[in-house]
Amino acid sequence: MHISIYHNILWAKYKGVVFSQVYEQSHARGIDASFIQIAETDDERVALGDVDLSYHHYPYRLLFRGAYQNASHGRRIAMLTSDVFKNPSDLVVMPGYHKLEYWAMLFACIVLRRKRAVFCDSTEFDRPKTVWRELAKRVFFKGCHGFFCYGVRSKEYLLKYGVDESRIIYRYQAAALPHGYDPSEVLKRYEASRDQGAKLKRFLYVGRLSVEKGLNDLLDAFAKVYAKTSDARLDLVGAGPLAAELKARVADMKLDHVVTFLGARKIDEIARLFVDSTALVLPSHSEPWGLVVNESLSYGCPVVVSNVCGCVPDLVIDGVTGYSFEVGDIEALAAAMSSAVDMSKDRVAVAKRCLEVISHFTPQRAASQILDGCARIVGELQ
Repeated sequence: MHISIYHNILWAKYKGVVFSQVYEQSHARGIDASFIQIAETDDERVALGDVDLSYHHYPYRLLFRGAYQNASHGRRIAMLTSDVFKNPSDLVVMPGYHKLEYWAMLFACIVLRRKRAVFCDSTEFDRPKTVWRELAKRVFFKGCHGFFCYGVRSKEYLLKYGVDESRIIYRYQAAALPHGYDPSEVLKRYEASRDQGAKLKRFLYVGRLSVEKGLNDLLDAFAKVYAKTSDARLDLVGAGPLAAELKARVADMKLDHVVTFLGARKIDEIARLFVDSTALVLPSHSEPWGLVVNESLSYGCPVVVSNVCGCVPDLVIDGVTGYSFEVGDIEALAAAMSSAVDMSKDRVAVAKRCLEVISHFTPQRAASQILDGCARIVGELQ
């Protein structure tokens, strides 16, 4: 069996570790897997760092150098359509359904009578819906033989569009952690400083500094926490279009002595921040999954996450790995942050629970589920 897996950008380290495992496991299963990366990065990721090839241990074809947007719609359509035609396979796995070039791939597969599947990370809480967009999704989904989704929310999303449940391959979502990551070493660090939990009142945000991330909500909620707890601190890691506005607002709120903008950081630097923080806060208004939650839990750091983030049903267990709250509700967010402070007083116990929950969300398991799905799609529909 030969499968062709397409992905939009090489920048995504998490896909690198999963695809590396797909490649490694495919040989033992008699599956020939090809990987096609459309571009190296995209405009939104450029400020967050360069492509790290150390996470990509598999052969791949790269169609375009630089950012995804550097190639015109016409070039992307022509290149992807040509690639599908020139490289026969039993199954084509498309990276999505929201771009014209992905529609071109779908039509090419239909013409070639080739089985096709699609990665779907959307949830019901995604971008606003329009009649034409909803109709287009139903048409695209009807043209697919299989669907790879991660998380309960993504599966529920597909079911609402009438997708047959037997064609949905549910898989775990896995993060790309630093090379040499060892959960036992993480736990040892907490055990070596058992008293630290009672002193911690430090919150951490990691991600793009952009409107959809709900960062103004975070500042408002942090101000409420700080008014009650004067030793509270907030660190923001990342870059993005909202950076200047957020810094100005922090100054206006007179919080610039307790709110720190750390800029873009590498994952090994962020790992240390997780261990030294009370909780990661992800207040997003739109978030298909939220891989930073995987990363945080992998370092024993509990999370405070808005209820629209896709990972909530799978990873956020109230009082165990953290708390979720109603998106946009400042009072609820502040209360959840305060609850995280109380929960983190026994930091070793919290770290153990976080590490246990996230231990199932590995690249190895995600890859195995992808290969199981490919075999199922090709086998059942022959």
